[in-house]
Amino acid sequence: MAAAEWRAARLVPRRAAVSRAQVETVSGRALGVFGLVFGGQTVPTAIEQSAALAEGAGTAVMAVLYGSLAALAVATFARVAVRAAAATFAALFAIVLMAWPYLVVAPEAIAGQTPWLYYLVTVATTAAVIAVPPMPAAAYTVVIPVVYGVIRATPAGGGAQPFLAVLDAMYAMILGIVALVIITMLRQAAEAVDAAQDAALQRYDLVARQHANEIERVKVDALVHDSVLTTLLSAAAARTPAERALAARMAGDAVRRLDEAAAEVPGNEDRIGLDVLVRRLRSAVAGFSAPIDVRPTGLAGVELPVDAVDALSSAAVQAMVNSVQHADEPGRGTERSVEIRGAGANGCVIRVVDDGRGFDADAVPMSRIGLRVSIEERMANAGGSATVESTPGRGTVVTLAWPAGVEGSGS
Repeated sequence: MAAAEWRAARLVPRRAAVSRAQVETVSGRALGVFGLVFGGQTVPTAIEQSAALAEGAGTAVMAVLYGSLAALAVATFARVAVRAAAATFAALFAIVLMAWPYLVVAPEAIAGQTPWLYYLVTVATTAAVIAVPPMPAAAYTVVIPVVYGVIRATPAGGGAQPFLAVLDAMYAMILGIVALVIITMLRQAAEAVDAAQDAALQRYDLVARQHANEIERVKVDALVHDSVLTTLLSAAAARTPAERALAARMAGDAVRRLDEAAAEVPGNEDRIGLDVLVRRLRSAVAGFSAPIDVRPTGLAGVELPVDAVDALSSAAVQAMVNSVQHADEPGRGTERSVEIRGAGANGCVIRVVDDGRGFDADAVPMSRIGLRVSIEERMANAGGSATVESTPGRGTVVTLAWPAGVEGSGS
């Protein structure tokens, strides 16, 4: 049964599934692009209306909002601190919006006009959706348009008729809710796909191992039948010195072949992308009581054998467990991070780093299997390597590399 499932799995073509990371990347970059577009459209109006604000306030407001918009766009395309940049823009926009009535000193200069902040309301609500969980994002999506609607009906907001102010607020709120619903649904769907893919990979790993074990069993059975059993029958029937000598040679050959078979370890040569490894580590990190920052870089196009990914994942989790259990010092917080980096097209380096109490690696007893077996031997058995750098009082760095000697594994 295992062999049949293995063959069926090998025949199924791979499809690129939409992952949570891809959803975050696409939605973040869309926010960055549309933020720049909407921001660029408001520049002429912002310059014109700056005369209605207190001296220097118009320039300061434009510098703050446009600067944070530019930083958000850079963050989304560099895929660095996207949520922090989105949260910063959403917070700054809310502050500027609520301060607007106090900044306007010449309301007659914008009478009958729409404050230029209106065109960035949807950008701000979408930034909130990217930055925070759904419930706080939903509250922001409702509150900010309502605040704008109230301001719109005041002289500082152009003195719009109440009906027009309500329409503007409702329009901005509807657009924000649509963005919230779409992004939330995509996230939930991607999380379901990630979970299904992880479950399928676990099943695939199991079937692959069962298939390898079945091949090994058949090989050993054939070896026993062809060599050992034949040798025993020949020895039992030997009567003359020549027959006994032949039986002895056959026995030696059988022992040699059994030793060779024992030295061959069945493996799984199927390859999977490093994004699977990152998801496994993120899932493990979510279960720890201490926060651990996961930092993947250079993963595109890198694929490793399933056995290598299993070893890297298990060893990294054990290193994190060791850090959480032993690195903390009384009265001081400990920062932890896991850096996953692709090395070429067929390699990976993981660094589990903390700035905790550290230890003397040479003094660790051989009986401590968490370091010796769960990390070092596990990586060595998979064809990789593990190094531990630690100094008392200066933290610990555990570096896992596959294959052994991959470039940068010692850095």
